Amino acid sequence: MNSFIDAFVWILSPDRLGGALPLPVAILQHLAFTFVSVLIAAVIAIPLGWLIGHTGRGREIAVFLSGAARALPALGVVTLLVMVLGVTQKTEAAVAAFVLLAIPSILAGAYAGIEAIDRSVIDAGRAMGMTQWQILFRIEMPLGLSLLIGGLRSATLQVVATVTIAAYVGLGGLGFYLIQGINIRRFDQILGASIVVILLALVLDGVFALLSRFTAIRAAERRAPSTARSQAPTLLADSSA
Repeated sequence: MNSFIDAFVWILSPDRLGGALPLPVAILQHLAFTFVSVLIAAVIAIPLGWLIGHTGRGREIAVFLSGAARALPALGVVTLLVMVLGVTQKTEAAVAAFVLLAIPSILAGAYAGIEAIDRSVIDAGRAMGMTQWQILFRIEMPLGLSLLIGGLRSATLQVVATVTIAAYVGLGGLGFYLIQGINIRRFDQILGASIVVILLALVLDGVFALLSRFTAIRAAERRAPSTARSQAPTLLADSSA
């Protein structure tokens, strides 16, 4: 219990506003690495996931590549890329490693969201004369958004926890305090920085949970009229009979 008290004392100490790396600056660096990495991963993975979900092709390859990417050790990838790209591009090396970490969850959320849609809803769109692009943009993307948000949520939590290793190559963030604390044997600093990382993860998780709930409600609202339209021809046939 005293260790946690010491950790919170370290977090709330006025000294955290100064020094080589003030705590607010470290938090901003940590969030910047997280958001930039997830954004780049989303730009790559979302269109690819939608294409796989819409066409039904390439799913096995995507699953294989996602599994391989998950198996890569983030610290080893960062170190390797820094050695390959050089110390002048260590920021790019770290971001590339975090992007590789984020892609699998986002890719899975993108194509799983489309695959989970009731086929009768898509058939109803085709019966109304929609083109393949209209089905993708007006039916599949909105209805699959909830699972996509889940993929983004998982990727963000993975990245925000892993960004601490950026400090291993001198890029700052909250990992700076962890590595420094290990070197100088300041356990209150190590635990305090860990608590801040956990709090960031909980806040981000809460934001994505609200987004997921909102998109699920909107998807249900969109699905109801589509289902009604898909059942209309059957009901009319039954009534005429």
